[in-house]
Amino acid sequence: MGKQDYFAHETAVIDEGCKIGKGCRIWHFSHIMSGAVLGENCNLGQNVLVSTDVVLGKNVKVQNNVSIYTGVICEDDVFLGPSMVFTNILNPRSAVVRKDEYVKTMVRKGATIGANATIICGNTLGEFCFIGAGTVVNKDIKPYALIVGNPGRQVGWMSEYGHRLHFDEKNHAECPESGEQYQLKNEIVTRI
Repeated sequence: MGKQDYFAHETAVIDEGCKIGKGCRIWHFSHIMSGAVLGENCNLGQNVLVSTDVVLGKNVKVQNNVSIYTGVICEDDVFLGPSMVFTNILNPRSAVVRKDEYVKTMVRKGATIGANATIICGNTLGEFCFIGAGTVVNKDIKPYALIVGNPGRQVGWMSEYGHRLHFDEKNHAECPESGEQYQLKNEIVTRI
């Protein structure tokens, strides 16, 4: 894509060899490294790093001061809150080079990660899960799960519109904003 297809602030650094989708907005002091892929209509706030081989789907919102390191893949409609953190090595040491040991982290469609949360590498965050501010995620997260604390623990379920779901005796719930219906069966939530 040509530069005319997206906006980049004059202080942004965009390396050759990255792919930036139409309609993206890249703000102050951000850096997109060679090999990174941004889908259409992504918005990257101030001081964002997108490392080599990172993939962001369409409409990913990245708030200020987020570094997305090699090994991270975010599907469409993911929200990354201010100053949240991804890791990509399980046992980092300054004196030991482990660039060939990056561990993959998958963030599924529609997931939200709150401000100052930390996502330990090697985990998958399910579709539309909601990670609360300051949470430390050290295991896989189910779709629609609401996770808080350190270490992160599940305290409920969230709708696709970001509202807490309250299931009735028949294990049905309704989103108060969208009216969408959800079912809980065997500790798995699905939209019906």
